Amino acid sequence: MDGYLIVLGLAALPAAGNFAGALLSETIKVSERMLSLALHLAAGIVLAVVGLELMPEALQATPAWVPILAFVAGGGFFVLLDRVLGFVQARMNLGEKASGPLAIFSGVSLDLFSDGVMIGTGTVLNPALGLLLATGQVPADLPEGFAAVASLRRTGLSRGRRLLLAVGFTIPILIGATLGYFALRDAPEIVTLSVLALTGGALATVVIEEMVPEAHEGETSQLGAVFFTAGFAIFTAISVYVGA
Repeated sequence: MDGYLIVLGLAALPAAGNFAGALLSETIKVSERMLSLALHLAAGIVLAVVGLELMPEALQATPAWVPILAFVAGGGFFVLLDRVLGFVQARMNLGEKASGPLAIFSGVSLDLFSDGVMIGTGTVLNPALGLLLATGQVPADLPEGFAAVASLRRTGLSRGRRLLLAVGFTIPILIGATLGYFALRDAPEIVTLSVLALTGGALATVVIEEMVPEAHEGETSQLGAVFFTAGFAIFTAISVYVGA
């Protein structure tokens, strides 16, 4: 049980990073141009997570075609999730304007879930590795939390609901960490790696279908492409130097 408590404590670090980004978006005036840049930055980070962490790890499986198919299934999973969000949107009377930001919020939650799985399984192998994975995710999660909550702010959603959703960022990473620690540690490797690939497919889909289109709504900046590549580079540096 002590090991599990350590996992939960480590998983709380990236969640805190997201929440800090969310609080920052509540304390400053976020223009459409600033939101666009934040979304570009977050999109670059998420794609880097998929391309540098999730898929290289998943493709270690034998046979490799299983996680490859899981990656495709992840895209289908996000399409299904988008339908569910549409239902939630109707029930909460948020209006059609909220569908994109809610989808972005779900994408960030999926990213946190994958963080939790990696932290949980990594801690089982070596507690020092779990600490490394957790601390390495924190600076990458700050702009994601900022962009997600700033997008919800654009829809006119009340501050109370926005903060409630920001606190909700804790849930997917704790679920992922619990799954990684208890369920996936004894599962066949092909299952664990396929879960990572499925998450990667869902994240890649949310970037292309939600984050990038949302970043190009309203007033934009020519620096968007630079922020996108900077986001990818930031996570690359974290992966190389912190994860080394």
